[in-house]
Amino acid sequence: MASQDLATWLPSEGGTVSRSRAVPRSVERGLAGGVGFFVLWWAVAATMPSYLLPTPIAVLSAFLTELTTPATLTIGTIELPLTELTVVLAQSLMHYLPGLFIGVGLGAPLGLVLGYSTVLDEYVSPVVSLLRPIPPLAWMGLVIVWVGIGHAGAAVIVSIGAFWITFFAAYGGVEELPQEWVEVAESLGVEDDLTMLRKVVIPGSAPSIFTGIRTSIGRAWMIVVAAELFGAPGIGYRIIHTAQSLSMDLSMAYMLALGLVYLGSDVAFRGLREVIEP
Repeated sequence: MASQDLATWLPSEGGTVSRSRAVPRSVERGLAGGVGFFVLWWAVAATMPSYLLPTPIAVLSAFLTELTTPATLTIGTIELPLTELTVVLAQSLMHYLPGLFIGVGLGAPLGLVLGYSTVLDEYVSPVVSLLRPIPPLAWMGLVIVWVGIGHAGAAVIVSIGAFWITFFAAYGGVEELPQEWVEVAESLGVEDDLTMLRKVVIPGSAPSIFTGIRTSIGRAWMIVVAAELFGAPGIGYRIIHTAQSLSMDLSMAYMLALGLVYLGSDVAFRGLREVIEP
């Protein structure tokens, strides 16, 4: 409150306090920050060769070219007419989405169960402590041997990363539940574990779980880019391949696309969360 401008809270002509400038002022600051970033980028790029740092206009031009250049996505015997950019994004989604769903689908329930059951937690805790510090990419050697290089291998790597993030979010949500909630539920006749989980533990842990899922959505894209360095087709592979050929405008155009896709998925998930958890 104190940090907002006094002008935001000055009485209007009718004598009432107005907050009409609150939203416009925040938008103005955001635009100013964005413009400042691009001006700085442009100034630095002007002092360097384009193969080291292209200008924003060059990156935007490359982005629009990739967005409009026709290309074909082949899935088995099916050929879909798309564009260069959408083909690359679709290839990444083929291992991003399965990996994310598997990781979240396993991590959240296991986190809830182990957070709730002290006995199971004591059995599994040593294994969790041993495996948790291992980065997802460290499993790449075994994954290549087991399932090969491609969408399946990249999906496994993504699922490992999403699993741990969601697992600990759910586990922490259960640990932070007030003990009074459990005691009240027991006093109201809730005796079996399944009902306790359904009526108390899951609703009480939902904010932490949603936060873990949201974090997984963003972190999984980072893992996708890294996993594609090993040969899986997609946007990460294209970013590295174009950079190696010094086509930095293309490389940064795909980086821009990745950022926009994450932004869109984050906004969509926040909207979904508001519907599920108003």
